[in-house]
Amino acid sequence: MQNLYKNLHNLKQVGSVDEYTEAFHQLVARVDLNESEDQMVARYISGLSITIQDALAMQTLWTVSEAYNRALVAEKQEKRKFSRSGQQYQGGTKSGQPFYSYARGGSSSSGGQGASSGVGTQNRADKASTPAQNQPQSGASGARSQFQSGGFKCFKCGEPGHKSSDCRKASGGRNKALFIEEVMEQGCEDDIPVYDEEICEEIGGDDEEEEGYALMIKKTLLTPKDASNEDWLRTNIFYTTCNVGGRVCNMIIDSGSCENVVSQEVVDKLQLKVEEHPHPYTLSWFKKGNEIKVTKRCLVSFSIRQKYFDEAWCDVVPMDACHILLGRPWQYDRHSIHDGKKNTYTVLKEKRQFTLLPMKEKVNTKPPPTTLLAFKGFLKESHETGYVLVLVPMADMDVSDAPEAISKLLKEYVDVFPQELPPELPPLRDIQHCIDLVPGAPLPNKPAYRMSPREREEIQRQVTDLLEKDYIRASLSPCAVPTLLTSKKDGSWRMCVDSRAINKITIKYRFPIPRLDDMLDCLAGSKVFSKIDLRSGYHQIRVRPGDEWKTAFKTPHGLFEWLVMPFGLTNAPSTFMRVMTQMLQPLLGICVIVYFDDILVYSRCFEDHLSHLQQVFEILRREKFYGNLKKCSFAVDKVVFLGYVMSSKGVHMDEDKIKAIVEWPTPTSVHEVRSFHGLATFYRRFIANFSSIAAPLTDCLKQRVFIWSQEAESFKLLKSKLTEAPILVLPDFDKTFELDCDASGVGIGGVLSQGGQPIAFFSEKLNGAKLKYSTYDLEFYAIVQAIKHWSYYLAYKEFVLNTDHEALKYINSQQHLNKRHAKWVAYLQQFTFSLKHKSGILNKVADGLSRRVALLVEMKNTVIGFEEFRTFYAEDPYFSKIIDALHRGNKVIDPCFMLKDGFLFKELKLCVPTCSLREQLLAKSHKVGHFGKDKTLALLQDAYYWPGMSKDVGGYVQRCQTCQRSKGTATNAGLYLPLPVPESPWKCVSMDFVLGLPPTQRRSDSIMVVVDRFSKMAHFIPCKKTMDATNIANLYFKEVYKLHGVPTSIVSDRDAKFLAHFWRTLWRKIGTNLCFSTSFHPQTDGQTEGVNRSLGNLLRCLVGEHPKSWDGILPLAEFAYNSSLNRTIHTSPFEAVYGLKPSSVVDLVPLPTPKKGHSNAEDMATFMKNIHSQVKLNIEKSNAKYKAAVDAHKREVLFKEGDLVWVILSKDRHPHGAYMKLNDRKVGPCEVLRKINDNAYQVRLPSHLSISNTFNVQHLVPYLPEDTTVT
Repeated sequence: MQNLYKNLHNLKQVGSVDEYTEAFHQLVARVDLNESEDQMVARYISGLSITIQDALAMQTLWTVSEAYNRALVAEKQEKRKFSRSGQQYQGGTKSGQPFYSYARGGSSSSGGQGASSGVGTQNRADKASTPAQNQPQSGASGARSQFQSGGFKCFKCGEPGHKSSDCRKASGGRNKALFIEEVMEQGCEDDIPVYDEEICEEIGGDDEEEEGYALMIKKTLLTPKDASNEDWLRTNIFYTTCNVGGRVCNMIIDSGSCENVVSQEVVDKLQLKVEEHPHPYTLSWFKKGNEIKVTKRCLVSFSIRQKYFDEAWCDVVPMDACHILLGRPWQYDRHSIHDGKKNTYTVLKEKRQFTLLPMKEKVNTKPPPTTLLAFKGFLKESHETGYVLVLVPMADMDVSDAPEAISKLLKEYVDVFPQELPPELPPLRDIQHCIDLVPGAPLPNKPAYRMSPREREEIQRQVTDLLEKDYIRASLSPCAVPTLLTSKKDGSWRMCVDSRAINKITIKYRFPIPRLDDMLDCLAGSKVFSKIDLRSGYHQIRVRPGDEWKTAFKTPHGLFEWLVMPFGLTNAPSTFMRVMTQMLQPLLGICVIVYFDDILVYSRCFEDHLSHLQQVFEILRREKFYGNLKKCSFAVDKVVFLGYVMSSKGVHMDEDKIKAIVEWPTPTSVHEVRSFHGLATFYRRFIANFSSIAAPLTDCLKQRVFIWSQEAESFKLLKSKLTEAPILVLPDFDKTFELDCDASGVGIGGVLSQGGQPIAFFSEKLNGAKLKYSTYDLEFYAIVQAIKHWSYYLAYKEFVLNTDHEALKYINSQQHLNKRHAKWVAYLQQFTFSLKHKSGILNKVADGLSRRVALLVEMKNTVIGFEEFRTFYAEDPYFSKIIDALHRGNKVIDPCFMLKDGFLFKELKLCVPTCSLREQLLAKSHKVGHFGKDKTLALLQDAYYWPGMSKDVGGYVQRCQTCQRSKGTATNAGLYLPLPVPESPWKCVSMDFVLGLPPTQRRSDSIMVVVDRFSKMAHFIPCKKTMDATNIANLYFKEVYKLHGVPTSIVSDRDAKFLAHFWRTLWRKIGTNLCFSTSFHPQTDGQTEGVNRSLGNLLRCLVGEHPKSWDGILPLAEFAYNSSLNRTIHTSPFEAVYGLKPSSVVDLVPLPTPKKGHSNAEDMATFMKNIHSQVKLNIEKSNAKYKAAVDAHKREVLFKEGDLVWVILSKDRHPHGAYMKLNDRKVGPCEVLRKINDNAYQVRLPSHLSISNTFNVQHLVPYLPEDTTVT
């Protein structure tokens, strides 16, 4: 057992992380350890290699499993690092130090010896002669001695003791090796070799690669340099690579260029800081085409092989030749010398010489075309079959056909449309894909599907590609689902994860998917369209950290989990729509509609479209979403979106879908009928009476046995109708809608149109009892169902209803209605429409159903279709007398009245009898603009008359719910209610703060004002605005309590400091009653507010030209205030408290003063009592006088518990940022919960308002319910 403990304690990583982890778990399982999880994690990490430990040191790890996953990632990153530099990653050594080896060409015995020893870089002969050098050296001296003794090797031959420039051996040999070893934790700044000024270091060339991420991916071939072929030096200019901001960039040194230039692409991708060019100029030779205006420049810092570091001012130019071009300015500054034979540049920087070696540009040779069929076989096949199949590659989208402004905009946002997604994880946004499992559900672990060797190879290829992109990682998840391959349209394979098992135990989240009809309505009037398709949209969204293990899937080569959102998960569509909706929210419904990864931008003109596109591109750039340029279309007059073709003319069917319908073969099974029926139903909005035409097909789907008879005619007719489908215009809500309805024996239909052009078609197949309806009922039912179907279009505006049934014109004149008709009529009352025949003759709109039926009239002197309106006069007590008198020819009646066709008029104004019509007229007139009484009355009086109209209008306007809620109210409610007068000084105090003062040297910016409500004495205490309740309490006890003791009550506003839990608890334990004013009603503590105004005036007069020294003169201001006469108590506060006047500067001069002596203490007490009594009497008189003056302009308003009131909300009561100018002025009705006093009430507020529910009476308005009775 002791050996097991010892083995576990000494366990170190030797090979891979997997091997170390397996050994660790085996030893832990055999050793009975009583350690916590944190101790186990620490023990596990301490045995990893030093490099991996360093990577894990910056992370917080809670379990061994988590540490294992992070270690795998770190190991993978190390492998990538060394694979880029050409070295081999060897895992960890027994000592825990990383070991690296790199061989070029072949390996020599000396190289192998050096590699096995793990120390030094000497060959076998060196080790035999100098064994002392086998020990590692540290410090600057060790570095210098190693450098001087030949501890470095030649880049050409691999031998130590000299540099590649001094190498005398032939460079054509292939048996060369270079071994580099690195001992971690022993290097420091002193280990950097110190070069003499005489040494010239060679940098660059093909033997060295720049470390970092390349801005451009190129395929390279690691082969030994062939020195015999140096023709490229004669024809190529100087080319190499450098490192800028951690990225590998191409560099050219050109002595023929008179400027230093950096590519616009580098500046944009690396976000380099640019500034205005001091001398702008024009270039015309970098790119073909128009001249380029150079207006920006940038200071570019670069390094070459981490040995030569430099910076240069470069002009920012869009160019394709390279990323950085160094011209004459840089060569002049660096005293460069060019070797034309070797094409090298020797430069001088900081008194050191560097020789820059050129690189040979990699040439990407195209592979030879693949022959799918031999020529002889091709001829034989063509002769036998008579036809030839040709594979035609699809051309990429050419944006050069787009307008110049669009091309320019795309170039500006070229980073939004990359060729491939960036090789990194997308950012963690506010919304990630969450996978919440049903509590207690068993985790699935499904077996992998069997695959052929070819399928396994394809799966492995795609998994490797996903690993390189960091989209997935190796997993230790307890649940797993299998994978399978499905073919794409182009014949390639798509790897799919069968996530059905994990979807069954996932909690479903229902984010609304936009309706197609609603999206189409937004396009009305648009003439320019652009469609943007996201590149692998799902993979641009991260899985919520911690949920990755729930996405684990099996392949023949291991278990992996997703880091980005994959296809197939149950909530993936909802997550994607949530992200897209949040991202594009400011533009949705204005110029953008979005359906998953399809974004449609629409505009009325090209100029607006450019602005809209730029806004969308800017959002995509900010949120780091990338589009697929090949699938996008910009600034077109028509576009295919979700199976429909959108254009300026309207919406029509996709020609590809029409072709598929026309070429559809005759169905031979129910399954084929269902397929055709599904495709045709998608376009049912284009076909009038679709349900009736497709009724035989629908019945066929219900039969168990396939019989094709009358369905054949329906099939042919439906194909014909689909091919002849009209273009549907998009609805314009500024125009009048027209609705045509019709019915037949098998179904009903309707057409919604504007200006004679159809917008949409509606149809419904009849079944059950509806098949037995009469013709009249069918026509009536068609109208009701069509209006229901398009209620969202017709509910808010008058429309025209066309029908070809003669009997429907008598709907409103029937005396008796059955239940079915009464139900339909009641529904139609919600809409305003005009009923017309197809012939175009207007039908009259009547009110003959009942008194509850709305009468449709126009606000003018024309009355149409009041069949039973005349009968209402006989029931009116006022108008009936006038009509009787007119029939008798009584001349005493007011001559302004007259009868015409049974209608009574007064001065050409229609007299409206007592009926529901009065209320309808009031509603129509007032709701035009919710005007006040006078304007509403003026509208009615132009055309109508009835006695008491002014009173009815006033009552209706006063009770209008919208007006009560939305309009402000100038209220003078509430009489003056003074606070109780205290009995003695400093028993009742009030407190407040004066804010916004300039900060002083002591950093004070506020004043705490404490006022005695009896004597009016005040103390002014400097403080800071940031002080909390604890600091304020300390100030009070330090400055006030020591002078006057503890008060019995404190009056204050609702400042956060006074509402704090500490402040309330402190004074409650002391026994002091806290009184707070109602919110936004400073008059409650008017005394302190008045002192604040006096204090402000005092300070302004005293500080003069030194406003930041106000705290120094604050005691003088306090003395001046307390010693001055107060008009409420008719004496000074100082005298009211202490019984005498304070000494001042004037008292230093001897003046005769009346002698106020007291023989004993009782006389003194009597004197003070008299002063206090007089002060109290003066305060009461002042309050009474002020109350009389204020109440003259006030009115008493009282409420009782249970009353309903409107609560006036000022701007300050709304949360910060929630107030808008068009918000309702009041909320309610709210119930009164408690009466605090005549001027303060507590009410029940709506749940969404998190504010104090105590209000002053001036912020409350009585609630007046709507009164439907108009007399």
